[in-house]
Amino acid sequence: METTTVFTNDAIVFGLLMLALGFVFYTSSKKEGFWSKFYKIVPALLMCYLIPAIFNSLGWIDDSTSELYFVASRYLLPAALVLMTLSIDLKAIFNLGPKALIMFFAGTIGIIIGGPLAILIMSVISPETLGGVGPDAIWRGLSTIAGSWIGGGANQAAMLEIYEYNPDLYGGMVLVDIVVANLLMAGLLMGIGKSDQLDKWLKADNSAITELKQKVSNYAESVTRNPQLPDYMIMLALAFSAVGFAHWGADNISAWLLNSFEVFSDTKSALSSFSSEFFWMITIATAIGILLSFTKFKTYEGVGASKLGSIFIYILVATIGMKMDLTTIFDNPGLIGIGLIWMLIHIILLFATAKIIKAPYFFLAVGSQANVGGAASAPVVAAAFHPSLATVGVLLAVFGYVVGTYGAILCTILMQIAAGS
Repeated sequence: METTTVFTNDAIVFGLLMLALGFVFYTSSKKEGFWSKFYKIVPALLMCYLIPAIFNSLGWIDDSTSELYFVASRYLLPAALVLMTLSIDLKAIFNLGPKALIMFFAGTIGIIIGGPLAILIMSVISPETLGGVGPDAIWRGLSTIAGSWIGGGANQAAMLEIYEYNPDLYGGMVLVDIVVANLLMAGLLMGIGKSDQLDKWLKADNSAITELKQKVSNYAESVTRNPQLPDYMIMLALAFSAVGFAHWGADNISAWLLNSFEVFSDTKSALSSFSSEFFWMITIATAIGILLSFTKFKTYEGVGASKLGSIFIYILVATIGMKMDLTTIFDNPGLIGIGLIWMLIHIILLFATAKIIKAPYFFLAVGSQANVGGAASAPVVAAAFHPSLATVGVLLAVFGYVVGTYGAILCTILMQIAAGS
């Protein structure tokens, strides 16, 4: 039965999302009583994500009729990245060492081997789920998920073109992608609340992360002053003029690459993801933030630059949450099952690698999201640990774009073998 969305006006939807965020921040600020105990178990960031998901699941709001995620990801995310990298200490970021990269590639390998292993396991549990021949072959459809989970939307589109999966069945794969990726993000956010215990279990050395956070906090304290209206206006001017420049640069670079080089316009090419305007927008915005960190504008951390950036990030989290319909988990249990097994293998490999190299949970969570969530959500997870760490999420997500299509092609070849096609 088709349900009608209660609120389709984006002004009302945005009001509901802000009400949800206000409720979470108000209740999470309580130092005692029920809410204090509740937020010791469930992180506030997870609630900022889940409440909009519940609104969507109840039919109050619908991401497909809203432009809010587009606005948050295209305007607020790059603005947040500029504000959060104003006070960045690049040397300290590099001092984090190679563990971030190792965890990212462990996540990538987890996706590459997870797909074929999930097919083999599902062939025992539910062989009828793996039907389909020619363009309907299940492994062709799963190739699009591999593209999305290693790289992003552009890589996903490339895989659809390369392996010519039946477009009429593609919606089912998109559903698996969204449901499982969102469940993963919810799990990772839940883990952030237990990161100290997880680090202890992993025997992780997180001294470099602690040192970076302390450095940024000390710097913020040294330049702290009471913010005035001109301070806020200058910060917003910096952020959104950078957003405008990032969009202008992204549009022109993307158009130039598409028009000048055939390899970028060929959707079957592994390099096609580099013609993505979103990729260039995020890259340019982050670069501007890094450049500004070498100027006197760095002192705006003292009037709350990263806090303002965090507000934009939380709005983005709420719009990501409204993309999740909890009721769809049961729509196609076989396909969702493949996705869950696949993601479980990804997580097991990440935890195993983290345990071996004694990497902190931060690297595990960001390495996973840089693969599965990409440039839109990797900075969100990184910033949940500390605003100064958002850039780490972006830098790792860029690697996802680089290896996305190549990794997905390798994964698909293995899935084709596993499916016996």
